[in-house]
Amino acid sequence: MNPHFLHINPRRCLFFAFLSLGFFFQGFASESEEGFKPIFNGVDLSGWDGDAKFWSVKDGAITGQTTPENPGVKNTFLIWRQGELDDFELRLSFRVVNGNSGIQYRSHETGPWEVGGYQADIESGKQWMGACYDEHGRGPLARRGQKTIIDEQGRIKSEQVGDADALYESVKQEDWNTYTIIARGPHLIQKVNDQITAEVIDHDPKGYRSGILALQIHSGPPMTVQFKDIRLKRHSLQDRKKVVMVAGKRSHSHGTHEHNAGCLLLKSCLDPLPETLSSVYMDGWPDDPTAFDNADAILIFCDGGGGNPIIQDNHLEQLREQMRHGKGLVILHYAVEVPKDRGGRELLRWIGGYYERPFSTNPIWTAEFKEIPEHPITSGLKPFTLKDEWYFNMRFRPEMRGVTPLLIATPPDEVRGTEAAKEHPGRPEIVAWCAERRNGGRGFGFTGGHFHENWGNDNFRTIVLNAIYWTAKLEVPEGGVPSSIEPEFLKKNLDNDRRQKE
Repeated sequence: MNPHFLHINPRRCLFFAFLSLGFFFQGFASESEEGFKPIFNGVDLSGWDGDAKFWSVKDGAITGQTTPENPGVKNTFLIWRQGELDDFELRLSFRVVNGNSGIQYRSHETGPWEVGGYQADIESGKQWMGACYDEHGRGPLARRGQKTIIDEQGRIKSEQVGDADALYESVKQEDWNTYTIIARGPHLIQKVNDQITAEVIDHDPKGYRSGILALQIHSGPPMTVQFKDIRLKRHSLQDRKKVVMVAGKRSHSHGTHEHNAGCLLLKSCLDPLPETLSSVYMDGWPDDPTAFDNADAILIFCDGGGGNPIIQDNHLEQLREQMRHGKGLVILHYAVEVPKDRGGRELLRWIGGYYERPFSTNPIWTAEFKEIPEHPITSGLKPFTLKDEWYFNMRFRPEMRGVTPLLIATPPDEVRGTEAAKEHPGRPEIVAWCAERRNGGRGFGFTGGHFHENWGNDNFRTIVLNAIYWTAKLEVPEGGVPSSIEPEFLKKNLDNDRRQKE
C-alpha cells in the first residue's frame, strides 16, 4: 500500500497543537536531538535478546516476523539488555504489516522472552494504534486520544481529549511512522507522527518507575513489524535521586570480591526508600551509552590496578564528563587502585585519594574503629571492630585539602607490607574518607569490601549507604540510612551460584 494522508479535523489538530505546546513548556517535548543516543546499530542485534526464530535485522531495521510456517503461538519480545529505563524520551521509526505489536517500557520479564508492563501499542488496524496498555497487568490505561489519571487507590479516570479517528488517519499504513515515548515520574506521553495519542498520569502503587525496554510480536495471524533509528535520551529524575552502580566481573574466590552481589544488596537497601531510584550494571562497565546520563551519584565496585575498568577504553573520559556536572562518586575496595599516571590524578580530584602501587598496602587485618568522627556519612555509626582487607597508606590530596577522614584505625606493624608503609610504625591509618570538589561534586573512598559477609555488619553497610546519600546531595537521615539484611540474603546473587544457574 502506498503512503497516504487523509483529511484531519482542523479543530482537533488545533487542540493537539496547543496541548503539545503546553507539554513543550513543561520540558516534555523538544524536537532537538541533543542528548539522544542510538541504542540499535542498524547492522545486527547486538545488545538485544529475543527468539531468533522471529527476530532479525533486515534492510537496516529490527524485524519481527511470523509466517504460516513459523507461527506466533504466544506474544514474544525482543529485549534491550544494555540497560533499563526510568525517566526518558525514546524516539524511533516503525512500520507494521498485519497484526499487532508494541513497545514495552519500564517493564519486567514474566518468562523467557515474555514481558509485562507499560506498552505503547502498534497495530495495523484501528483499535489499538497509539494506545497505552499495561501488558500482563491492568489492561488498557489510555486508548487513542485519551488522557488518563490513575489515583493512589488504582482508580482509573479517562477523558477523551482527542479524536481517535483523526489521529489514526495520520498513520501511514504499511509504511514508516515515528513513535515518541516520554516518561517523567508518573507522567507518560505517547506520540505517533508527533501527535499525542495517549497520556497517562499513574499514581497507582502498581505503576512502574523503572524497567526494561522491549519490542513485541503478537500471537495470531502472520505479521511483520520493523523498527529503526532507535534513540534514547535520559531525563533527570524530578522527585528523587538516581544512583547508578557499576559491578565488576568475577575475579576472586567464592565469597570475596562479590561485586555483583554487593551492588544488588545495596540496591535492595535503597529500593524501599522514597528518596532514591537505583540501577545496577552487572559484570563490568556498562554498554548502555546513556548509563550515567541522569545519574546523581555513581558507585563503582570492581577490580583495580592496571585492569581497573575505570581506566580502560574511554571510561575515564566518560567519568570526567559526569564529574564536570558535579555528580557524586563512590568507589569501593579494589576499585580505588589505579595507576598513578592514569587515573591517579583524576581520583585525587574526584574522591580525594586513591591506592598507589607500591606506595599503598593491602593486608587483611582486624581494624578497631574506636572513635567515629561527626559527619553526615557517619550518622548512626558506633565504634566497631571488623576483619577485612583494609587498604591504607593511601595517596591523598596535598595537605588533605577538602578531604575528611571517616574511618581510622591502627594496623599491626607486621602488616605494613610496603616500604613506604613501614616508615610509619604505630600510625593510625585512614581507610574511608570523603572529599568535596570545587564545582560542588562530592566523592567517597572506601577500602573495605573484600569479604561479602561484611555487608551483614550494620556499621559497614550503613557508612556506604550514607555515603551514597551524601554524594547524591541527599540529606542523610539522623541515625543513618535505615536498612536491614537477613543472613540468607547474603547468600543471594553470588557469582558461583549465578554461573551455575546460567
